[in-house]
Amino acid sequence: MDLERPLPREVKIIDSASLFRLEERAGDLGLSQRLDPTWVRANAAPGGTHYLWPALWHALTHRPDVPDHVRWELLITLRTGDHVVSWLDVIPDDFAPLPKMISREERMQVRQLLDQAPSVREWLLREGEGSSCL
Repeated sequence: MDLERPLPREVKIIDSASLFRLEERAGDLGLSQRLDPTWVRANAAPGGTHYLWPALWHALTHRPDVPDHVRWELLITLRTGDHVVSWLDVIPDDFAPLPKMISREERMQVRQLLDQAPSVREWLLREGEGSSCL
């Protein structure tokens, strides 16, 4: 990890198609923080808005073929309207073009949801689904 490298100073807004693509890309690259794309497709609201909040830079020093990437806190809007929190590793080429949230008020609302929403694991346990996507 490069602690000196500044994190992106923006919250990214993604639609469900982008969420599916980013989850699949993380899987293709073998990045460690991602969800099973099948679970995401089954549970994310198809027309939902989801958010990425930057957490830290991550490097796979043992895999020089994989670029350094940002580990994002991911807020997923579910089909039920509920929200869950997870992590998602995204390389710079994939996150740079994503739309960013401009309003400070909106960013604070997303931060509050991130702090209050259950993790995917907690949601799965509450729903009685175990940890099939982890």
